[in-house]
Amino acid sequence: QVQLAESGGGSVQAGGSLGLSCAASERTFSSYYMGWFRQAPGKEREFVAGITRSSGSTYYADSVKGRFTISRDDAKTTVYLQMNSLKPEDTAIYYCAAASVGSIRPNTYGYWGQGTQVTVSS
Repeated sequence: QVQLAESGGGSVQAGGSLGLSCAASERTFSSYYMGWFRQAPGKEREFVAGITRSSGSTYYADSVKGRFTISRDDAKTTVYLQMNSLKPEDTAIYYCAAASVGSIRPNTYGYWGQGTQVTVSS
């Protein structure tokens, strides 16, 4: 069973940057597709970015494309999300998740972190 723990959230002004990390407990981390999701108050959880095994391909929601970058380091069993040019609408709780197959649907992912808050002020 994979345990995931996010870190790196915080508060930043619009236009600023934050980097999130998600450390996994499982040595088979490299066999999982990893995703980042976010959930704002009163809204459904939404896909932000995903990365395939061995960092073969990355995928982004249109709302973050060109501003966010997902990456992974299998040796450190960690996935990252670098967020630049942040906007107030990026404010949400950010979650990392692991799945056996790639998807933008949250219910595809069997393992989730506890989430980390990102707040962007205007």
